[in-house]
Amino acid sequence: MFVLNANEPTELAAYLQSQNWIEPMESIVSISKPGEGNMNCVLRVKTATRSFIVKQSRGYVEKYPQVAAPAERAVTEGAFYEKVATVAAIQSIMPKILGLDPKSNVIVLEDLGESSDYTSLYQLDQKLEAAQLTQLVMYLNGLHQSFQKTVIDDELENKEMRSLNYEHIFEYPFRIENGFDLDGIQPGLQALALTYKNDEQLKHKIGALGALYLSKGKYLLHGDYYPGSWLKTGDGIKVIDPEFCFYGLREFDLAVMLAHLYITQQEEGVIAFVKENYSQFSELNSTILNGLIGTEIMRRLIGLAQLPLQMDLEMKADLLRFAKTLILEQDEK
Repeated sequence: MFVLNANEPTELAAYLQSQNWIEPMESIVSISKPGEGNMNCVLRVKTATRSFIVKQSRGYVEKYPQVAAPAERAVTEGAFYEKVATVAAIQSIMPKILGLDPKSNVIVLEDLGESSDYTSLYQLDQKLEAAQLTQLVMYLNGLHQSFQKTVIDDELENKEMRSLNYEHIFEYPFRIENGFDLDGIQPGLQALALTYKNDEQLKHKIGALGALYLSKGKYLLHGDYYPGSWLKTGDGIKVIDPEFCFYGLREFDLAVMLAHLYITQQEEGVIAFVKENYSQFSELNSTILNGLIGTEIMRRLIGLAQLPLQMDLEMKADLLRFAKTLILEQDEK
């Protein structure tokens, strides 16, 4: 199995040639990191005539090597890219897949050029523009409608990645003792989190939402639709990193998006725009949607998957209270 390494250009060139991804006489000019990835080893490879992205998944999370993860997740991601390539409107918002090596868990993708993700929104001083918001909502509309199933099956079940995500969304943040010192993130956050870690009613509701997340559905989901998966490019917003993809409840994708709009303190009009422009919003289960929004907010504040969030403790306390209200709203009616 080939191991991707930025410090071994000769080995990388030989590997790329063996896969027929570059010509025999095509040499590598430079290797760089296109951004700060979390899950995988990702490199931008430039030759004299072109550039492309090489991504390899390993048996752990690249940013947190102590966290195990399914090694073959890049293969699943590649299958997602191959599937959406059949619909031009979706493909145009994502990089094209150029190659897939399931033996080494490597995919090669179109290079979208110099770009940056939208994690700058967590500085709380930036707002999404109407055109950007429209693109983001239209992507979900197209994805959920274009690949809707009439009969639920096992395609892109992505069970191991979903189990990993389930742990970090619905379980880990709410364990009283999970080995993660939140005071190391922000003094006082540990005590603030204990209020919710000790709330059995809340955790019961979150557990029920987790069971729904693990269930199969008829809508193809991106699975991690948040600012880190949105790219600013010279050709508008692009969407990347669908490694958590699966067929499930469309409420999940929309909830993750809306949760991060709340976290980044977007205006209420932005939230309203999403709800008004997401197709068939009236058909969604509002209790599930709001519960998933609240859960995503909470796990991002008191779980392991922290954000570069410029927010004081009081703001986080307000947001956590709001999230709890969303999760428990059905019980309070």
